[in-house]
Amino acid sequence: MSASPELGTSRQPATATAPHSVPGWLVALLAVASGMTVANLYYAQPLLSSLSGVFHTSTATAGALITLTQVGYVIGMLFLVPLGDRLEKRNLITVLLTVTTLALVAVGLATSFPMLLIASLVSGATSVVAQILVPFAAGLAPDHARGRIVGRVMSGLLTGILLSRTLSSLVSDLAGWRVVFLGSAALMAVLAVALRAALPQHAPTTTIPYHHVLRSTVRLVRTHPALLRRGLYQAAMFGAFSAFWTTVSFVLTGPRFHYSPVGVGVFALVGAAGAAIAPFAGHWADRGLVRPMTGMAFVVAALAFALAGFGGHSVVLIALAAILIDMAVQTTLILGQHTVYQLDPAARARLNSAFIAMFFVGGAVGSQFGSVAYHAGGWTALTALGAALPLVALLYWTTERRQGAAAKPSTASL
Repeated sequence: MSASPELGTSRQPATATAPHSVPGWLVALLAVASGMTVANLYYAQPLLSSLSGVFHTSTATAGALITLTQVGYVIGMLFLVPLGDRLEKRNLITVLLTVTTLALVAVGLATSFPMLLIASLVSGATSVVAQILVPFAAGLAPDHARGRIVGRVMSGLLTGILLSRTLSSLVSDLAGWRVVFLGSAALMAVLAVALRAALPQHAPTTTIPYHHVLRSTVRLVRTHPALLRRGLYQAAMFGAFSAFWTTVSFVLTGPRFHYSPVGVGVFALVGAAGAAIAPFAGHWADRGLVRPMTGMAFVVAALAFALAGFGGHSVVLIALAAILIDMAVQTTLILGQHTVYQLDPAARARLNSAFIAMFFVGGAVGSQFGSVAYHAGGWTALTALGAALPLVALLYWTTERRQGAAAKPSTASL
């Protein structure tokens, strides 16, 4: 395959694993590693009330910690993940996990709120290792099974997102909030060694300079309409997801339910049930059902927020809504990645960088707007915001042609 002058010279990745054979243990390791690294973005969510007391800030100010961590993740997606096409991936992963380890140590030892924010920003930026591992798995997988293998890895990543809140609450209650982050730092160090030993070498797919890699990432958004469309779809969905999970702890710990931080963490376990949809979403993608299942996911998400709003007096109904929201978000994520990875096999890291960065901007905005909506109008305002976002995405989905850009990769850059 020859690349255009804009995207630089590309070459197929060389791996130590045959393209028709991806060992189950390697898929499992990639899934666990993805979940462990992305969990760093969410450990603070159930601890916001505690952290606001420790550092003497308001709950709204404490909520900025989640937003800034996600902003760090967007920065990492834009400036670090594209290096996955430019550098040998195993070395890149080792360096990033080392920096993540040091940043988490700084979070755990923070003596002021600004120090906590800066260290969280750095740990968020380098936790993008998860988004290097997912396209790594896609590159190892044969074409006919790519959706299923990516779905399995994503199930690990999504489980990490959902269980992180529970683990954080339990560890904080038993040993204090600092141990949450210091313990994660230790896990990142172990993970760096394990991945270094287990991953096959994966040669760069382009030789163009770094600044050209960054510019080509922007050009990919213009070259592939499907990339922009799927990024906007997921920005709306992840914004709704972040708004829900950033504010539900305030509802559960409030006068209606009186949950403890541990109770909030246990509640978060219900969301983990949504991770079970990931392999099915990969199967739907392999069967060519990307478009109809995307529309269905938007409808389910909007109805879930309606359920959460009308059932705000019942923790059972809120829990059911949480499961449905997580299932819908995970479905659109996996369907979106399946579409994006087909656009240009030699640019998967850059494609993934642009895709994830777009929707994490949506997540950061959703977290902030969700906090504002909740404090301004309560749970009703929050659920109205949450329902509006997937409905806007659904309206945009109706403009997608059945045989258009989302169903057929562009070849402009091949």
